[in-house]
Amino acid sequence: MISVISNTTYDILKNIFFALIFLLPSCLFAQDPSILSASKKLEINQLLFDFGKIPQGKPVHHVFFVKNLSDKPISIDNVQASCGCTTPEWSRDSIAPGAISEIKVGYNAAAIGSFEKTINVQFGKNESETISIRGFVWQNPEFHAPLNKSIANLKRIKN
Repeated sequence: MISVISNTTYDILKNIFFALIFLLPSCLFAQDPSILSASKKLEINQLLFDFGKIPQGKPVHHVFFVKNLSDKPISIDNVQASCGCTTPEWSRDSIAPGAISEIKVGYNAAAIGSFEKTINVQFGKNESETISIRGFVWQNPEFHAPLNKSIANLKRIKN
C-alpha cells in the first residue's frame, strides 16, 4: 500500500528539512568559548558587583581583579567612571603575562535610592572593557529612637 502525504504535511517537512540544513552548519562552526577567551587580552573576575543596601553617607569599596591573558605585558591606560560619585584606583604598572592586578572602585553613597554606575577600563591599543557597580542607598534616620520608658523603669528598679 502506498501512502500519500498531504500538501500541508509535505510543506511542514520541507520547512523542517531546510531549517536543519541552514542551522546545522552554523551550530557546527560556532566559536568555542575557550577560543573566544583566548583572543581576549584581559579577563576581569566579574563585570558587575552589587553592594546591596548601603546606609547614606557611608562610602563603600569593591576590588575587581584583572588578569593578563596575553603573552605580553599590558598596561591599564585609564579607568573612567561614569559619575564623580564613583572613584576608581588602579596601578599604572604593566601587568605581566598571567599576572593579576586590581582595580579598586569606591562609591560615596551620598544620594538616596538605587544606583548603577559604569566604569570603563581602557588598555592596550584602544581596547576597553566595562565593569559596573550597583546597589541601593537608604536614608539614615534623622533622630534617634525615642526613649523606652519601660527599660528606664527596669533600670531604676534594678539599681
